Amino acid sequence: MSTNTNLEEYENPILYDFENDGYTEDVAFLLKCAKKEKGVIIDLACGTGRATIPLAEKGLNLIGVDIHAGMLEQAKKKSSNLAIHWVEQDCTKLTLNSNSKLMYMVGNSFQHFLTNQEQDQLLTSIYNHLDADGIFIFNTRFPSKEELLQPAEEEFWKSYTDPSSGQHVDVYTISEYDSLKQVQHYTTIRRAQNETESSTGISLRYVFPQEIQRLAEANGFRILNMFSDWKEAPITGESMEMICVFQKVI
Repeated sequence: MSTNTNLEEYENPILYDFENDGYTEDVAFLLKCAKKEKGVIIDLACGTGRATIPLAEKGLNLIGVDIHAGMLEQAKKKSSNLAIHWVEQDCTKLTLNSNSKLMYMVGNSFQHFLTNQEQDQLLTSIYNHLDADGIFIFNTRFPSKEELLQPAEEEFWKSYTDPSSGQHVDVYTISEYDSLKQVQHYTTIRRAQNETESSTGISLRYVFPQEIQRLAEANGFRILNMFSDWKEAPITGESMEMICVFQKVI
């Protein structure tokens, strides 16, 4: 991630894992790409290692980078038997000791970079750490009408049993889109069976397909592919996300 703001949703790494570890759709795609490359692979905004650890378990050489110390501590606990190099750094200001042929940022983490300046700083930082013709893979939610034009009112998301307390928890979200900044502001509310309640906020930038083209060209990349999912389906106006594959241009 970039700055120390906009991180409320990550203050409980154990809960984050519980709510998100079941998602694995991107791992097979990353593994296929990683097998084509030799040397170190860099996972940016790696969090607790959801995608880092499975690749390392296949014998690949991984560096995981995140700005959140708590998330990295959880990643280290989960991977004590693996030779992953975990680094606490701002992804817009990377100062790693090695370059890579393959870098990636999944989990829609690209949307944490809220301004044009932050997006450009991120891509410049990545460019400087990629080898010649190196690849950068990232995903971002597609800015569909259904995604952006939701009413700013409470909406049920899901329920689960909290493993730490045994309490039934209902999760609700409220979203409000700022069309001038292209930023969606989300509030997530968790209501437990014992009537306790907590809420977190997060803001996410949405980019349109034509902006992806500008971002690539302005920052020294060309677009190799854009898919609508990790199974490499073609992108359409009805897509829910964009899987972007950039290549560094010398």
